Amino acid sequence: MIHLLLLLWLSGQAPSSEALAHLQAGVQADKQHDVDVAIVEFRKASELDPKSTDAFVSLGQAYLEKRDYGSAVGPLKHALELAPDLLPAHRLLGYALLAQGYAAEAVPHLERAQETGALGIAEVETGQLKEAVTHLQAALEQQPNDPDLLYYLGRASGLLSKQSIDTLLAAYPDSARAHQAMAEGYFVLRQMPQAEREYLAALKLRPDTPELHLGLGNVYAKSSQWEKAEAEFRAQSKLRPGDAEAAYSLGSALLQQGKARAASAELQRADRLRPEMPETLYSLGKAASLEGDAAAAEKAWRKLLSIEKDSALAAQTHFALAGLYRKQGKSAEAERETQEFQRLQNSNPQSQQ
Repeated sequence: MIHLLLLLWLSGQAPSSEALAHLQAGVQADKQHDVDVAIVEFRKASELDPKSTDAFVSLGQAYLEKRDYGSAVGPLKHALELAPDLLPAHRLLGYALLAQGYAAEAVPHLERAQETGALGIAEVETGQLKEAVTHLQAALEQQPNDPDLLYYLGRASGLLSKQSIDTLLAAYPDSARAHQAMAEGYFVLRQMPQAEREYLAALKLRPDTPELHLGLGNVYAKSSQWEKAEAEFRAQSKLRPGDAEAAYSLGSALLQQGKARAASAELQRADRLRPEMPETLYSLGKAASLEGDAAAAEKAWRKLLSIEKDSALAAQTHFALAGLYRKQGKSAEAERETQEFQRLQNSNPQSQQ
């Protein structure tokens, strides 16, 4: 929001000396965070000079600061009656209306003020999902990692995805893609038998669709059916030899079965296809450790820690390095890694060794 002091120069009007005195008193009260006094002063200024856009915009903003959004609407609408192109009034009115749930009414004001973040949020609430995604992405470029923008972008993307899936299921309920969509839904819900059934139905219709093998492999992996998972990931890799995720998944399935050498080959291929993926590096280190290649294991895990510093995976890696050093009789190094593991576990209770 624009600071109240700037609004005194927006309209180009010259309020009466008495009205100006109240405006200045309101600005001073606002600077001292005394919003109630500011509201009284701005209201007096607006009464003394009913054509002062500064007084009405300042009064509306003071109500916004107090979170009294309903009271802010009247003064801001009046300011726009006096000066229809006044962008601060459009911006503030858009916020006030949106805060009260009047998203559709807020949209044109936020568009006028080019407030892409708030506009995207309003568009989510009005069902304008494509536009919402565009505006929220633009806002995030200006405010990276803003939690509200991230939430609404995720919500808009999810709703847009659901619309597409609903259309797919309604128009082509017996298609391979419909079965795939159902399978993915069951997988998210952890209903693995139903997910398996839908993936198999999709593969029966279109056996050459590579994503189906990857999805079914993930179902088997989640169920610890590693031989079946290996077969599906291998089928995916055959169909798409440049798919790093398939190579990583195949390597992980082999590793789970104790096939360290074969796992290492697939994981190295995954690392070449998509270098420096932390999960691949962790599994590479684990495979090397199982093969007795301590130097390769240490190299992979050290590289991982140069990328990941404070995550659960970093904690796992410190724990693995501690075990590696302990086997080598390097007590000081093992103790150092154990302390790092414990530090990360304390800061991230979800970390698991």
